[in-house]
Amino acid sequence: MAAITQNSFLSSNHLQLFKPNSKTKPIIAPTSVRMSLQETAPSIAVVGVTGAVGQEFLSVLSDRDFPYRSIKMLASKRSSGKQYTFQGHDYTVEELTEESFNGVDIALFSAGGSISKQFGPVAVNKGTIVVDNSSAFRMDENVPLVIPEVNPDAMKGIKVGTGKGALIANPNCSTIICLMAATPLHRRAKVLRMVVSTYQAASGAGAAAMEELELQTREVLDGKPPTCQIFKQQYAFNLFSHNAPVLENGYNEEEMKLVKETRKIWNDMNVKVTATCIRVPVMRAHAESINLQFVNSLDEHTARDILKNAPGVVVIDDRVSNHFPTPLEVSNKDDVAVGRIRRDMSQEGNNGLDIFVCGDQIRKGAALNAVQIAEMLL
Repeated sequence: MAAITQNSFLSSNHLQLFKPNSKTKPIIAPTSVRMSLQETAPSIAVVGVTGAVGQEFLSVLSDRDFPYRSIKMLASKRSSGKQYTFQGHDYTVEELTEESFNGVDIALFSAGGSISKQFGPVAVNKGTIVVDNSSAFRMDENVPLVIPEVNPDAMKGIKVGTGKGALIANPNCSTIICLMAATPLHRRAKVLRMVVSTYQAASGAGAAAMEELELQTREVLDGKPPTCQIFKQQYAFNLFSHNAPVLENGYNEEEMKLVKETRKIWNDMNVKVTATCIRVPVMRAHAESINLQFVNSLDEHTARDILKNAPGVVVIDDRVSNHFPTPLEVSNKDDVAVGRIRRDMSQEGNNGLDIFVCGDQIRKGAALNAVQIAEMLL
């Protein structure tokens, strides 16, 4: 892969496969596209197709040659009518309505919590299995919250072809990236307490935030006051506490997602989790510093071997060269990178570890995880 710059999240081995009109940003897919149309495959719909994650849904579907017999591209009334060419076929973006899910087997949602709450149950009642990327249903005890590499059994029995609709929730991006690395270690030594500090990219706030970071960077370098529309303060050359609302307990909503979602996914209401979430001026891909306290002993060498063999994880841990995971290295990549694997010196024996993790928020933190869930439905 060619080098990735901070103001470009497209790598040189991608091409513009979709042919949008002049008002629409291009959606990308890799050069190794294969036709996925199959008569016996499920029909799918992408809700919020014009957004950053919606675009990535299409890219991942192409990357993984996801089989489908038909695909609907759905968005708001404002975006309806836009034209795309996807895998050699022309599509028109349709306005999302209650009738949109007639005959749809799987719907991938990434249009915000309010849209999910309004249309998710409608789709389910029509027999559609909804994979929702918002926070709307994550803590609903009747809705599975799934990372395929971590807790696939949570959606056991939910399959395409049964005629039954269902809701499946995609976890928050920070939770997915964290648990991809922490879970293999948790399985071996059982996590008693986890302390997470996140360094979250603009991509987590959508395409508009990415555009504002680029604009602000140019403005500040030109000596101009920065445009602050997405965030209330300067983002370029700065960092600040995550912009999620702060709750009565002093934690913000992003931090509490890590706490609550970890407990649900691990099915352990007693695991202790605390988090501090920070926005950093990085275009794409989140980083996290994770401190783990275990019930059982786990030395750093064993931990490194466990992580090297964990699905969806790559270890970048070169102490000699001081080379560890960075957001640039994982941008547009599926795997979560782990490094800085070391014993926590503040704890006795081998019952504590520190690790540093990077993962693409749009990719594994959102679209890829959702498509992997959809693959499990087949």
